[in-house]
Amino acid sequence: MAIRIGIVDFDSSHCVEFTRRINHLEIGDDQWVEGGRVVIGCAGSSVLSPERLPGFNQQMDQMGVPLVASPGEMLGKVDAVMILSVDGSAHWDRARPFIEAGVMCFVDKPFTCCLAEAKAMADLAGRHEVPIFSSSALRYAAEVVEFVAETKGPNSPTGPILGATVYGPAPTRPRNPGLFHYGMHAVEVLFTLMGPQCEWLTCVREGGEAGSDEVGAEVVTGYWSGGRLGSVHGIRSGTRAYGFVAFCEKAVRHVAIESKDYRFYRDLLKQVIRFFETGQPPVDIDETLRIMAFIEAAGVSGRSCGVPTRCRHD
Repeated sequence: MAIRIGIVDFDSSHCVEFTRRINHLEIGDDQWVEGGRVVIGCAGSSVLSPERLPGFNQQMDQMGVPLVASPGEMLGKVDAVMILSVDGSAHWDRARPFIEAGVMCFVDKPFTCCLAEAKAMADLAGRHEVPIFSSSALRYAAEVVEFVAETKGPNSPTGPILGATVYGPAPTRPRNPGLFHYGMHAVEVLFTLMGPQCEWLTCVREGGEAGSDEVGAEVVTGYWSGGRLGSVHGIRSGTRAYGFVAFCEKAVRHVAIESKDYRFYRDLLKQVIRFFETGQPPVDIDETLRIMAFIEAAGVSGRSCGVPTRCRHD
């Protein structure tokens, strides 16, 4: 039987794009994801992008998804929820009643916009023994998955990754400061390549004040266990693209991450449905907390003109 899924908050295109793929609507069958069905949705409210709610609400209604006025009305009607607020500052409040009711949650990026709320959500989920999962879709982009596989094993043409630089757009928004907004994608790719054990970092930034005409960039360099260095170059002006340079034992590789047809949505959703079926999150919550700590530490360092800052999540 298909997993009954509810979607909370319609201020991101993800509510429509995810429903199309899960419910097999208005999209080619090569994008379909099996095993679940979006059975209910709630447009919710939005401080960050309220103007997007009416249009996405109409699209969800046209796709035949029953709509309710409040998230609480979903309880008892779903097996799992996807919390898709573009505003990461809303995620803790949105997730809490579902976790307390024992409902599994996929929380869209960013998991939260501060480490304290991330830890509170993780602690609550642990006490109620409710699995939760959060991830950027770019973690499952084909170029990332295939490259990581290529670095494994005794016959790898590259050998293990010794360091990496990941680049991607990093505009800021009120309530999603620093790299918590689109910069989150590049950070997730960096952790996918390097692993979760970043110990300390430095950050320099130019521009990026929320609500301003952004220029410049935000560049974070982290020190990983074993003496490896990894960095994120968050782009705030000029041409914007996703990709990375990996420095490996046997090779240096530049890999561009393409967004053609947004196939990484499909591949993320395959992971989400498997998570709902098994209760096993593909990204451990400890790694998610480390990512939150990395971004929060980058903000501290950036505001201090690059002062080295520990990445503590405990």
